[in-house]
Amino acid sequence: MEDAGDIEKSGAVLTPFPFSGLRGFADDHLLSAFATFKRSSLRMLSSHPVLRQAHSPHAGLHDVCAAASGATISSNEEARDFFQHHFRAFRIGAIGKETGFLTGYYEPVVDASPQRNAAFAEPVYGLPPDLFSLPLEDRRGSDDLSGGFFQEGILKPYPDRAAIYAGALHGRAPVLMWLRDKIELFMIQVQGSARVRLPDKTIGRLVYAGRNGRPYSSIGRKLIEIGAVKSAEMSLENLKAWVRQAGQHDGAPGRCLLETNASYVFFDFQPMHNSDDGPIGGEGVPLTELRSIAVDRHIWSYGLPFWVDARLPWEESKPTSFSRLMIAQDTGSAILGPSRLDLYFGSGDRAGSLAGRIRHDADVFVLLPRRGTSA
Repeated sequence: MEDAGDIEKSGAVLTPFPFSGLRGFADDHLLSAFATFKRSSLRMLSSHPVLRQAHSPHAGLHDVCAAASGATISSNEEARDFFQHHFRAFRIGAIGKETGFLTGYYEPVVDASPQRNAAFAEPVYGLPPDLFSLPLEDRRGSDDLSGGFFQEGILKPYPDRAAIYAGALHGRAPVLMWLRDKIELFMIQVQGSARVRLPDKTIGRLVYAGRNGRPYSSIGRKLIEIGAVKSAEMSLENLKAWVRQAGQHDGAPGRCLLETNASYVFFDFQPMHNSDDGPIGGEGVPLTELRSIAVDRHIWSYGLPFWVDARLPWEESKPTSFSRLMIAQDTGSAILGPSRLDLYFGSGDRAGSLAGRIRHDADVFVLLPRRGTSA
């Protein structure tokens, strides 16, 4: 199988799996999945750059995308035939672990101000001119220390979150706007985008522009480790409430917790021409609610379909069956491993509440182009 070297290096074990064995495949709304896949296909065939570099397209994927771009698919049956004709399914496992792991993410919707005032005092920084990002092939298997700045010809680490909170970017990076507090910006940085409402009724979008290259660390996991929040009670709402109650001023426990995540994300601000479009993912296309996923970009290319089979609290608090075809259109600093996926839940508070509940094992399958796999 072409590309097997990179996949094997990730620790993945791929086992061929018949489409007939994919539970729920015959009942999924695959016309929606095809529409999402076609978006990826059109981007791949265009000259538009991606927002975040990923693995080069897997063998045969470009040809499948060309077929999708010219196909007229009008039913679930036709969509199902397309995927079965062009792809082979493989279960993703690893030594000692057969299941994958899922989390969820969403697009926050927040108020912002173009000027600093008493209510809006947290700056949203644009990309610093002196930030240099290393090409993906020059990194050591993760996003850790993926860039920096040059000083006297030497690439040095960029300031971490604590240094930035202390003012390291003052006069060094543009301020796009101001938000209410640090935890609000922090969650937008974790999600990678946000819709913002300005006082003049303008609605725009913060789009990922880059990061400081420092390692990502989960503050939710940290709270669980220190016993501040029980694992069963961890949620987006409880996390934000804990930080606000603990305080976000210099030396306060809430701020110290935020500073344990050295990673810091920078944004671009763009007007929203179509409010129905989702945020722009790492691939450079709008994300589709419950069809787009973030994957480990060191292993997988954008545009690959993945079948996910799990029981999740994705509609309400009680877990129910979740079996559907998802398309790799995004990535994230915490999304590391062959069967580690992040499901996009949409925009707004309800999407955030649902996404924050997802920390579940799942059966994960990747669909690889038949032309690029052995029979």
